[in-house]
Amino acid sequence: MTGKNIAYIRCSSIEQNEARQFEALKNYNIDKYFTEKASAKDTNRPQLQLMLDYAREGDVIYIKDFSRLARSTKDLLDIVEILNKKGVKLISLKENLDSNTSTGKLMLTMIAAIYEFERSNLLERQAEGIAIAKRLGKFKGRKEIKKPDNWNEVYSRYKNRQLTGKQAMNELKLKTNTFYKFVNAEIA
Repeated sequence: MTGKNIAYIRCSSIEQNEARQFEALKNYNIDKYFTEKASAKDTNRPQLQLMLDYAREGDVIYIKDFSRLARSTKDLLDIVEILNKKGVKLISLKENLDSNTSTGKLMLTMIAAIYEFERSNLLERQAEGIAIAKRLGKFKGRKEIKKPDNWNEVYSRYKNRQLTGKQAMNELKLKTNTFYKFVNAEIA
């Protein structure tokens, strides 16, 4: 009995598009896709956990590159260990690696360390740039989001339990944190 071909696709944010990953995986006869938009700062991601639970011995998991799976060396190696114990093969297209071979395992460790180093450097440079911009008075932070024109009407319906929070956010076209920031300002 042969296993299933599984794909894991991840983008960091809502604004990013996973089309490139789908395109890269289109020739691999994927039976099941697990897709999510979440940061890879840790492994606490619903679709990742579902995929790890779903995968069975003989399955092959395809990813575009290792950074889609994890950003820290430890997390990546932990995921690979879970998959290896289950008899699941992991293949990264970009790095052209199979985690089941000894060379693949060595390269995986090195690549994971490089990705983690790259991420740390990016955050460091970002923090330095923000500090300099603040010192020069050029950093204003994120632009203030204004309440939508229909805020009072939608908020009133939400407050009177005619709408759920999710429905109100959809009508207002607001993200969760922004919606509740406005709600808390109303309460205060």
